[in-house]
Amino acid sequence: MFAALAFAAALQATPEAEVAAVLDQLNVASAAADADAYFALYAPDARFVGTDAGEHWTREELRGYVGPYFARGQGWSYPATSRVITIAPIQCRCIAWFEEQLTNDSYGRTRGSGVMRLTDDGWKIEQYVLSLAVPNDLASPIARIIKTYEAAKATAP
Repeated sequence: MFAALAFAAALQATPEAEVAAVLDQLNVASAAADADAYFALYAPDARFVGTDAGEHWTREELRGYVGPYFARGQGWSYPATSRVITIAPIQCRCIAWFEEQLTNDSYGRTRGSGVMRLTDDGWKIEQYVLSLAVPNDLASPIARIIKTYEAAKATAP
């Protein structure tokens, strides 16, 4: 009986719910440091844009960066506290974009956004952007700190 109910529920899943499930799976896989599950959620030509200005990676570049962390069992958790998912108003209903508020023990409130595409293997992440949520009142002082840091780094031997 339970299997029949689960099957019926799966048939009624909306594209928005399917996209949300992929994003939730992304957090579960990263928290578990499960590289196979994590990278299976990305399209082969996906891009990841991280919080550091230098973090603009292909899926394979991201795998190279996080591989040593995951190999040590060191993952990260960014559970969503809110999320908006939009399915492109095109006939195939095969493109979605999302914006989510996240929380993290080290970074506090962050933001994730990106684009997903429906493939033969389900929804896949084409682009994911992780950003810090900086209050406007702090943006100028933080920008000055970053400029000073980058200038010092550029002149360092």
